[in-house]
Amino acid sequence: MFDHISIGVKSLERSQQFYDAALAPLGYERLTNFDGTVGYGAERAQFWVSQVERPVPADRGSGLHFCFVAPNREAVDAFYAAGLAHGGEDNGKPGIRPDYSQFYYAAFVIDPDGYRLEAYFQTGL
Repeated sequence: MFDHISIGVKSLERSQQFYDAALAPLGYERLTNFDGTVGYGAERAQFWVSQVERPVPADRGSGLHFCFVAPNREAVDAFYAAGLAHGGEDNGKPGIRPDYSQFYYAAFVIDPDGYRLEAYFQTGL
């Protein structure tokens, strides 16, 4: 449904360090750099991060979050570990989420600007 998503952040340098590390285990890398903006993806940039004057205020109760597809459980685990090691905050350790499905393996982190992120792998297929 979506071609791409863009978010605004306070510090592009801090966000690059976080997203370079957290998205790498999922097979996504920084593909684009220009004018205060970076783009991440596998084959083309689909997740854009820009340094902006007024980022959307973090609101953990808003329900807003971004879920990235992972190639396997190990990638979910590595996303979580890298996110925490690079300024992210725990929002749910890696594991099966039985409320979603017996096959839903995910981990949740909050990035340095307060965006809620998830990495997900469908097990048992």
